[in-house]
Amino acid sequence: MNKVLLAAMTEAGETAESLAAQVGVDPKTAGRWVTPGRIPQPRRRAKIAEILKKDVSDLWPDVLKRREPTWLREWVEWEREATALRWFELAWVPGLLQTEAYARATLAGELLTKEETDRLVASRIGRQSIVRRDRPPMLVAVMDESVLRRSANGDRKLMREQVQYIIACSELPGVQVHVVPASVGMYPGLGGPFILADLPEGARAAHVDSQVQAQIVGGAAEIATLGRRWERIRGKALPEEQTLDLLREVATSWT
Repeated sequence: MNKVLLAAMTEAGETAESLAAQVGVDPKTAGRWVTPGRIPQPRRRAKIAEILKKDVSDLWPDVLKRREPTWLREWVEWEREATALRWFELAWVPGLLQTEAYARATLAGELLTKEETDRLVASRIGRQSIVRRDRPPMLVAVMDESVLRRSANGDRKLMREQVQYIIACSELPGVQVHVVPASVGMYPGLGGPFILADLPEGARAAHVDSQVQAQIVGGAAEIATLGRRWERIRGKALPEEQTLDLLREVATSWT
């Protein structure tokens, strides 16, 4: 519970409903702001702080301790608010399903110091808490089979543990995992990875990755295009039970 925010609301005579009306959100969204880790979007934080006559850093001190890169912070906030995430990966295990060792392997060869690598890995692993909270978003993760078959710098144990971790995550109530098998020919997923987020109040946002900085999009036409692409990709993927069978076989192959 964010006791500082609650105290500030009480002192100012504000409720979740009154804040929601002034900030322009649903009262349920405002009510979630007192939950640890649920931080409003930047523009809304500033407005709330103004209403309550407090500094943003007083109400949400964790904002100053963020480990993820600055450009990624907007997406991480959408990710925390999302009611559902549809995530397609062509080359990597989705970040919310990565082990720490695998996350480190994805950064091998980058021009990063040990401290920078540690910070990025901690940020990625820390984001995984959303799938284990009391009311997690629905995460539907689809990945190409090549992701599971590709060696992590020759470390077979690392890959075995990673695939086993995906199997364990698939047992969480809010997680579904699907694999597009190698037998599928050309399909829309070859165009690259992306994530679609369903947000409270019906809004949607998307994260489209690239070799440099990822792009966050929210235009109706772009979201519709990615939505159609998702449906075509999902249609090529194996059902959950067949995916689990494949994951178990792959895990065994890495022994």
